[in-house]
Amino acid sequence: MEEILSQVFGIWFLIGAALVFFMQAGFAMVEAGFTRAKNAGNIIMKNLMDFCLGTVAFLVLGYSLLCGQDVAGFIGWGEAPLFNFAGTDWSSLVFNLVFCATAATIVSGAMAERTKFISYCIYSFVISLIVYPIEAHWIWGGGWLAQIGFHDFAGSAAIHFVGGLTALIGAKMLGPRIGKFDKEGKPHGIPGHNITLGALGCFILWFGWYGFNGAAATNSVQLSTIFATTTIAPAVATVTCMIFTWIKYGKPDVSMCLNASLAGLVCVTAGCDYINAFGAVIEGVVSGLAVIFGVWLLDYKLKIDDPVGAVAVHMFNGILGTLMTGLLACGTDTSGYEVLGLFYGGGIHFFLIQCLGILAVGAWTAITMFITFKIIDKTIGLRVSAHEEIVGLDIMEHGLESSYAGFSISNDFTSLLEDDSFDLSDIDYEIPEDSLQPAVDVNDAVPVYSGYGDMNKVEIITRLEKFDALKRSLDAIGIGGMTVTQVSGCGVQKGQEQFYRGAKVNMELRPKIKVDVVVSEIPVEKVVKAAKKALYTGNIGDGKIFVYRVENVYRISSSATGPDALKYSK
Repeated sequence: MEEILSQVFGIWFLIGAALVFFMQAGFAMVEAGFTRAKNAGNIIMKNLMDFCLGTVAFLVLGYSLLCGQDVAGFIGWGEAPLFNFAGTDWSSLVFNLVFCATAATIVSGAMAERTKFISYCIYSFVISLIVYPIEAHWIWGGGWLAQIGFHDFAGSAAIHFVGGLTALIGAKMLGPRIGKFDKEGKPHGIPGHNITLGALGCFILWFGWYGFNGAAATNSVQLSTIFATTTIAPAVATVTCMIFTWIKYGKPDVSMCLNASLAGLVCVTAGCDYINAFGAVIEGVVSGLAVIFGVWLLDYKLKIDDPVGAVAVHMFNGILGTLMTGLLACGTDTSGYEVLGLFYGGGIHFFLIQCLGILAVGAWTAITMFITFKIIDKTIGLRVSAHEEIVGLDIMEHGLESSYAGFSISNDFTSLLEDDSFDLSDIDYEIPEDSLQPAVDVNDAVPVYSGYGDMNKVEIITRLEKFDALKRSLDAIGIGGMTVTQVSGCGVQKGQEQFYRGAKVNMELRPKIKVDVVVSEIPVEKVVKAAKKALYTGNIGDGKIFVYRVENVYRISSSATGPDALKYSK
């Protein structure tokens, strides 16, 4: 019977690994849904490469550092799966590989929408090659933390805290997305483009978490109790978050509740085998509140932009779950150990070991990842240009016009319209007057009509990221009213070449912005000069200006017509 049970749980071990691999789909859906449509393809590509690059790194070095023969409690060494096929424990390698890929994936969400793809590939590779394997060896490979009794059954510290802390460092060094904060530091919400996709990702992650927490179970009682605590904690966390946001904001917050479900899962991961149902409820309540606090802290105090809440979910609750194991371990016999936490009369020793583990793993991660990010930033750079960020990483990094071909998806540029205070310092729009070099004199190019009221419409078509400069320039000459439309088009240059599966795509339209201004008292040539000053770079794609005669204008709210209809009235 023991042999049969060993075989059964050996098979379950690999099934659990497959469930953890499926969590990659959950992370991809959560991150894509919680960010904007123009970056969906980039996020999918990053989540794909997390696992693929991680596999290479883990085969080359990571597996040996994690599961090799212990060397002084710090690293493992001696495994060579690439050259020792028959002698490698492939169950162990595959199992540890899928967990390694999860640690790398967490970082993607916090640094989404503004990170260079090549830079992402490099630091994701480093996480799987060195950072995760070494600290995981301390905990699971027989290293020094395991030797002193540190407990992290499925990775609150080893995976989620490491991924969340790396995300915090990376997001801080990157800086916020354009339009996230105003001059006073007040955060602006930038909604994700598909909450349904995000919810699907959340359910996939919850489903995969039964393998994440339960795959290492060694008997049916332990497995069933792990399933129980893995269900109770996220459910209670979500209910807690729903009640809090309902009271705080008058309505329950959908995206925050989805994050709360993940927060409860992260929190219970360390002690899912050591705590009982009551402990899972306590962890659920604490994690449901912690994720709300974490999002608030990053937005309002630290001014760090985390588009999907990865830091609040993974770092904050990775710490809490690890520490609360030292408080709530109830001495169950499902794992073969009778470890008691502080609240169950076990004294403070176990809790202090948990604290030491968090400090050690945090220090290792912070130092190695800060150095990694700093080297990347000083060499190839971490962040894309403002132009690439506003247009979208799908087209700029991957030549993908849209991740939703055949669907009408509006690229969001509301932050540009609502906030005139964000910095676009890397875009030089202050063009000297003598460098404009117009083809003809502007007074010859722009006739001033002498018809009814001398009204003219000036239509300006230019790049999306130039709107801020244009608005400032027009405001300086007294124009406050305008109509702004997002359009697509190309001139004689035919736009940027795009490919899909190696074949050239016929659609070559580029995202543009069209600004319509109707003037009467302000001369047209003044508007044209102001627009040229803001938009001119001398490069293809600066845009075009069209001037039309306006016969008449009728104000709907009053009887005013002609130039009077253009004037502001109460």
